[in-house]
Amino acid sequence: MLKILIVLGLAAVAWRMWIGRWPWQPKLSGTTRQQSLLRARKLLGVGEGASHGEIVEAHRRLVARVHPDRGGSAEQVHEANAARDLLLAELPGS
Repeated sequence: MLKILIVLGLAAVAWRMWIGRWPWQPKLSGTTRQQSLLRARKLLGVGEGASHGEIVEAHRRLVARVHPDRGGSAEQVHEANAARDLLLAELPGS
């Protein structure tokens, strides 16, 4: 049993070195824009069909958590702002 676990561990490390991601990580496919939108949705915790209000509210909650006055960093706030701006730009009628 231990040999099997060692072999599986080595295979996972070899996969990571060869492919660039762990075997259990999802394969990112699509364009860079689609990947950016996916990361922005994941960061804010909103779904694909999120409305303007949902995006803004999720942004407010995230900024309240990662604000420098609460132990976060300015970089995290900038990432949250960029995610909000990207998702709002993708809304129809924007």
